[in-house]
Amino acid sequence: MAATVRRPSADDLLVLLAVGRTGRYTAAADELGLNHTTISRRIAALETAMGGRVLAREAGGWELTELGRDALAAAEKVESAVRALSTARGERRLEGVVRISATDGFSAYIAAPAAAAVQREHPNVSVEIVAATRRVTQHRSGLDMEVVVGEPKVHRAKALPLGDYTLGLYGSREYLDTHGVPADVADLHRYPLIYFIDSMLQVDELDLAPNFAPPMRESVTSTNVFVHVEATRASAGLGLLPCFMADRHPDLVRVLAETVSIRRMYWLVVRAETLRRPEVAAVVDAIIARMADQRDVLAGAD
Repeated sequence: MAATVRRPSADDLLVLLAVGRTGRYTAAADELGLNHTTISRRIAALETAMGGRVLAREAGGWELTELGRDALAAAEKVESAVRALSTARGERRLEGVVRISATDGFSAYIAAPAAAAVQREHPNVSVEIVAATRRVTQHRSGLDMEVVVGEPKVHRAKALPLGDYTLGLYGSREYLDTHGVPADVADLHRYPLIYFIDSMLQVDELDLAPNFAPPMRESVTSTNVFVHVEATRASAGLGLLPCFMADRHPDLVRVLAETVSIRRMYWLVVRAETLRRPEVAAVVDAIIARMADQRDVLAGAD
């Protein structure tokens, strides 16, 4: 008697879809309203049905195997069919959680307004924003997309240029009244600098302090760019700040604008399978629209 061949379950495929997108069983369990044990059992059942491993454990999360990517393609078709049923009933609604990692300034002035725009149109979509200035992670760790400074080197993901922004040198009006405005770049050695903590800076593209000026002694340093802005406003020295953040404050004055003008590019990193989720695509579109709307502000244009 021939052995019974078990076909992959549609439910198990949807579980793989959630794990494949988030990289974590716990995140998939939260998304699907299941517990960790059920997720593990469903993945084991799928692997039995397919005759091989669909996920491989790596540092920071689960990665799809080649067999898993084949199964993911089938899972996406199942998901599309379910969505099509809702569309046929006139219920074309996006829903789910979209998780973003981005730098502090981008999170506040680009990602947050973009997320709000998506939420107004699609109330069942929620957006989680993790503010961090770091290199792109090689493993998703529950993230749907990352925004980083400088072109990233990634595997099995897309890196999309979003647009550039300008950093400039600023001082508070009070500070400049007391200490004077620097005459030129060579004059900067007299002033303390407010910027990132050098030993904790992970992004090579932001390692700028030694490059644009003679050595400046450190004043207040921080891993958070909002601290840079507020320390500059508090007259702790000259701050090397994103213009789109500093120009919001009338008490800050840009100095040496023609000689200290540093352009950096924001890049968005997202998996192809993640980008096929309509709610993720909606957030990406909103971010791109927000970047276009803020182009002059990001460039530090008057």
